[in-house]
Amino acid sequence: MRYALGNDFFVRCVGSVAEAKACLTTYSPDILISEVVVGQESGLDLCRYIRSNPAQHHLPIMLLTSLATLQDKVAGFDAGTDDYVVKPFDVHHLTARIRLLSRIKRLEQHTTV
Repeated sequence: MRYALGNDFFVRCVGSVAEAKACLTTYSPDILISEVVVGQESGLDLCRYIRSNPAQHHLPIMLLTSLATLQDKVAGFDAGTDDYVVKPFDVHHLTARIRLLSRIKRLEQHTTV
């Protein structure tokens, strides 16, 4: 991810859901991108955690995964993801989707002010 997106975005990588949760207590990213399967943990649980946290529930979430069935995608959206991208992915397409999520976040912030 750092290689694919590092020229256009500041990318912070973590290795587990627990590490992501800890990082979110001190760092407020513009977007969170997660795999569905994170070692023995679930990116879906991370989505649900973020959506249940009032301080973070507006954080745009993208799941980037090789799980491609309709049931996988529905489970991702039910867990709270805003976007679901299936691997392999095109970097230009991924970058465009990240910019779209950023634009939506800015518009939502503007309308709630």
